[in-house]
Amino acid sequence: MSGVNESLTNLAMVQPTVRAAQPDFDTFYRSAWDEVYRPLAVTLQDADLAREAVDEGMIRAYSRWRHVSAYRNQEGWVYRVALNWAISQRRKTKREITVSAPLEDAAPVDSSLDLYRALRALGVEQRAVVVLRYLLAWSEAEVASALGIRPGTVKSRLHRAFEKMRKELS
Repeated sequence: MSGVNESLTNLAMVQPTVRAAQPDFDTFYRSAWDEVYRPLAVTLQDADLAREAVDEGMIRAYSRWRHVSAYRNQEGWVYRVALNWAISQRRKTKREITVSAPLEDAAPVDSSLDLYRALRALGVEQRAVVVLRYLLAWSEAEVASALGIRPGTVKSRLHRAFEKMRKELS
């Protein structure tokens, strides 16, 4: 009998704790859509593809909301899903990286045209790291988590991106 009591005591200790209420998906969607779209549009250099990708990411977040709502960085999860979807779409259609729609709605007000040209010269992986780290001011750990890479990879991509941007700007 003491074995049963011990098992019940152990079971009680591993019961999940009650979490604070997570936002419902509707609230998340309204607050996060633009926060995911802007950096994705800059990363992809294609506003139309970015819109489609964010919508796809949000659809996938909605279908998995029970799990996604528990994540610390839900926007990062949607960004990563949207970026992966967009890259996959590009591969399927073999589109070149072009700007199909103006990026004025995605570009920060204080940005310069030269900076955007330098940013556009980067590959998608480097551009994603630069945009998340400096446009969104995410920590290296948050960027790494959102992109599914190690923090050291974030640092090396940033370093290479800045070297390339420096050459473009000079």
